[in-house]
Formats: sequence, structure tokens, C-alpha cells
Amino acid sequence: MLKNYKFEISYVVEGQEYNSVKDENEHYCIELGAVNKERLELYILPKTTMALKSCSLSYSYKYNDNAKIYPNGYQSWTYTPEYSKTDRMEGLKPLAKAAYKLTSMFGDYQFKDYPKTAGVFHGFTYSYIRVNNEVTLLASLSERQGYTIFNFDMNNNTVVIEKEVEGLSISSKYKIFDLALFFGDYNEVFDQYFSMMKIAKPKVSHLSGYTSWYNYFGRITEDILMRDLRGMDKVEGYAGIFQIDDGYQRKVGDWLTLKNSFPNGMKYISDAIHNKGLLAGIWLAPFSCARSSRVAKEHSDWLVKDSKGKPVLGAIAWGGAYILDFYNKEAADYIRKVFDEVLNVWGFDLVKLDFLYSVCLTPRYNKTRGTIMCEAMDFLRECVGDKLILGCGVPLGPSFGKVDLCRISCDVDLSYRNRFYYYLGNREIINTRSAINNSIFRRHLDNRAFVNDPDVFFLRNNNINFTHEQKLLLAKVNNMFGNVLFVSDNIGDYDENQLAEVKNAFTESKAKIVSAEYVDSKNLRIVYLDNKQKYRWDINLITGRNNVEAVK
Repeated sequence: MLKNYKFEISYVVEGQEYNSVKDENEHYCIELGAVNKERLELYILPKTTMALKSCSLSYSYKYNDNAKIYPNGYQSWTYTPEYSKTDRMEGLKPLAKAAYKLTSMFGDYQFKDYPKTAGVFHGFTYSYIRVNNEVTLLASLSERQGYTIFNFDMNNNTVVIEKEVEGLSISSKYKIFDLALFFGDYNEVFDQYFSMMKIAKPKVSHLSGYTSWYNYFGRITEDILMRDLRGMDKVEGYAGIFQIDDGYQRKVGDWLTLKNSFPNGMKYISDAIHNKGLLAGIWLAPFSCARSSRVAKEHSDWLVKDSKGKPVLGAIAWGGAYILDFYNKEAADYIRKVFDEVLNVWGFDLVKLDFLYSVCLTPRYNKTRGTIMCEAMDFLRECVGDKLILGCGVPLGPSFGKVDLCRISCDVDLSYRNRFYYYLGNREIINTRSAINNSIFRRHLDNRAFVNDPDVFFLRNNNINFTHEQKLLLAKVNNMFGNVLFVSDNIGDYDENQLAEVKNAFTESKAKIVSAEYVDSKNLRIVYLDNKQKYRWDINLITGRNNVEAVK
């Protein structure tokens, strides 16, 4: 399939725009590297300076009527199910378009169109077509030249592979595509893909414990954390980490200036965590700085700017946050200083790095979004060294082999039911059902690309709007499909039943997933093996009602 492409390119030379489907003309020629049934390398050799606008390979592909398409979403939070021909991929919802600049930054809406037609889908870095147990996996082996976008049109029987090249001019040999194609069953194709990517196994394979965000959000104090840390005694031997989330710092961006509610400093807390035999984790958004932060006010030259010279907004949280440009030497030195303090002075073992997508919102310095994101992940790995990175809010392809653990879903909500804002937002919006979906359908990444973080589950009785069945459903999904298991509850308040439930959820699952798919728009069916017994697990995603029964 990979060899039978139709090439198409759009570019500008000396102010004149050109469109071509030729392998060679007066401005460029195409050169092939590896070409076989499972790999295609394609280079552009310019004869002059070319400002690229688009580049794609088109294929004819006859879709089976029962085919399911999995188009991998843009970043950690992006809703990513399998789709059928009658489904439609929805971009920004109509009411969200009124606030376009605020809602578009989280996903691909600024550079990718969403047709209103059913049966048309697109995914990033890798995507697959599944017919029953047979999977055709299309994948990029590198996003360093730009994001690779796989477009599936089930109505017109085409697959179009495009490279996102906004802002890129080339004057020398440029590898535009490095693609791979795999056929086989579900696990077989992903084993082959990540083997070809030569990604080392993550340093950890399973991690359970506590994170502060989903109970207190930004209202944490030293006293709250020390109390909840004492509660971890009840799960000694089952938990391995205690993570401090957002709220310790005065302002996002001013990471080393603490709130008054942390009078003894962060080393005091990390030492207390270590004394419990736990890893100490802490949250940072290294490329973000709140508009009200000292960093933003005093170092505007460190910020990513738009074409008019104005700082680019990278997040709407914290009253709005700008983006630190790590290509600026002083900004990069500041980020390094923060990591050195957090890791080597405060003594934390793991950093959860969030809102990373923002760093590549604006193409710059003759680099594509994909190039910037890959180089940003290289920079973060350099800063953190051998300590652990939990990625979050990050495009997945550039994270492969750079983070040890990674969120693969949006944030869960304190309510199982959809809140009103779900219907106003985007594919990245906070939603428990979307998180469950992603945990299931991104399971192939776990312990291949990194260790999957499906976000938290809840067992507490307060500050939550879940039935007991819904709590146990979320806990079981996280346990079975991921290997980063967090609660934000004060475990010290648990009764005996809750303690038994959390210990069960924290214990690494030995179940083997046979299949997982939507029966209809509301219901999922999962088949798995556990201790040589096959089980069928039916889940109504809307209500959270679910049932497991043994099958032959």
C-alpha cells in the first residue's frame, strides 16, 4: 500500500504559489529512502528555497462495511474512540466557536478542518483500521519534521497522509515522511511498531498512590498534605508515590516562590514522603506562566509572540497563561534552574509536567509545530535527567521515549454525569466518560510508549457525585487498562470496605484484554482473560451500570 501513493505539494517560491503532483519539477525533486511493504521514507530535494504550505500522499483504500477507524487524538486529553462509517468526528461545538481563541488552543482546531460529514476522520502520529480481529496500523516513525496526520474518508474510499508544515521553508534535503505499515492482530501490530521505533522500556511498569488535585484543587496547604500523607499508612505496601499537584506556588511560572501555607518549604514535605518509603512527586507546567506572574511581568522577552509581537495565550487557567519560549536562552536557563531546585534541592523524584501542548501552538524559527514539540520534549528530558517524568496535556508522538509515564485521557470530573459545559466545549474538555473511553482505546500504549496514566478514581463519600457502582467502574477501568493508579482521597478517612477496594485497585492487574469495542453509542463490551478464565464485561457508559460474567 505505501508505495502506491499520489504525491501532492503546495508551496511558495519568490512570492508565487505553486501546486504540483509531480515527483520532479523546476523547484524540487522527490527522493525515496527505504521503500518496502512496511516502510516508506520520502525526501524533498529543493532546487531553490521553498516555503511549504502542504504536503500529502493519497491512497485508494476500499473500506469494509464493518471497519472501525481509530484516529489517534492530537494530545493527551483529546477524546479518541473507535469510529464506524455512520459516526461523525466533532470538532469545536457550535457554541464554543463564539469563544474560539479560548477553546481552540487545547487541540488541533487552528490547523485542521473538521468536515461535518459522517465517515470522515483524522488522527495524529498513528491510526488504525480494524475489521474484527484484523488490524491495519499506519504509523509515523518520526514527528521531528512535522506532525503526521492520517485522514480516512470512508465515503470516497481514500486514505490521505499529510504532513503539517505551517511556517516551514526548506532549501536543502528534507525528510518529509517516514511511515510504517503493519498488519496483524491488535497486540501484534503495536509490538511491531514500537519495536521499530526502538523505544526503551519505561523505568517503572506500575505506580500507585496519591495526588492532591481532585479533592482540593489549588487550595492545598502543608497541613492538608501532611494529614493525607499520614493516611497513606493504611495502604503501606500497596502505594508507591505521593504527588503534590498545583497550588503550592504563589503563581504559575513563579515556581520557587511558595504560598504562606507552606511555611517549612517543599524539602520538608519531600523528606516526610521519603520517610514513608514513597516516591515524592510534584506538578509543574514548565512552559506556562500566569499573566499575573512575576516572570511574565518582568521578562516579556521570554514569551512566545504572535506575528504582531503580542504574547500568545497558551492556557485559560490561572486567569490566563502565556508561554515561555525555551529557544530563548534566558528562558531556558530559568526553566533549568527551576528543575534543578525542585529535583536536587527539594528532592522530588517525579515531576508531572502539564499543559505541554502550549509550547508548539505557534510555529516559529522556521520550525513546524511537530518539530518544536519534539525539541521541547528533548529539552525537558535533558532538564530532568534520570528522574521520572509524568507527561500531561502533551501530543503523544513527541512524548514516545521521552516521558516515563503519560496521561492518555482528559481530566475526570467530580461528577460521573456530563455537566453542561461538556456540550459547549471541545474534544479535550473535562469529562469522566471521555476519560473511561480513552483509557480503554489507548491501552496499546501502556508499557510500550510509556506507562499509561488514566487519571484518578474516587472512593471517598464527600465532594463527589458518583454512585458506588460508578466509583468501582472507574477504579476497575483504570486498574485494568492503565498502570498509574491515583486517588485524591484522604485514605485515612476510609472504612474497611473502602480500604479493601483501594488495595484491590492499586494491585497490578494480571488480566489480558481480548477485545474492547462499542456495541452501540452507549454500550461497551470488553472481553478479557483472568487466571485462564474468559470474562465478558458489559458497560453502559451513560449510566455507569456494568456487569461481568464468565464465558466459554
